[in-house]
Amino acid sequence: MKKFILSIGLSALFLGAFAQDGKTVGGTGAQISVDKEVHDYGKIAAGANGSCEFKVTNTGDQPLIITNCKGSCGCTVPKCDTAPIKPGASTIVTVKYDTKRVGPINKSVTISSNAANAPEKIVRISGTVEAGPETPASPVKEQSPMAPVEQN
Repeated sequence: MKKFILSIGLSALFLGAFAQDGKTVGGTGAQISVDKEVHDYGKIAAGANGSCEFKVTNTGDQPLIITNCKGSCGCTVPKCDTAPIKPGASTIVTVKYDTKRVGPINKSVTISSNAANAPEKIVRISGTVEAGPETPASPVKEQSPMAPVEQN
């Protein structure tokens, strides 16, 4: 009887260690990976094309489903495909920044998915939008020397 209890205990210990290694039946599930964590525009002119792309790859063994992409403000608009991404396949998340806003760029995009490793993956955009050349001021309308002078 002691041998039986001992063998049950060792089996449970072995199975517990096996499960903690992540090698359980069923695999790792969907896994999200991006080609870069940050897209740096560097210095970009006001009104320039503010589009960039992030390549998202499923490195897991189950389909990856992106459920939502959300920018940190209204000036950062991401677009993502919600079709399932097969293991080993990739998709592109496009981000459009409104470059009419002059100054530093430091925004984020949250990619929500069924990924086991990062259900909410955050990528960032950075850089500086520089003002373009100033438009010439409108000429001041000068009063004609022949115009009547108003008197009080």
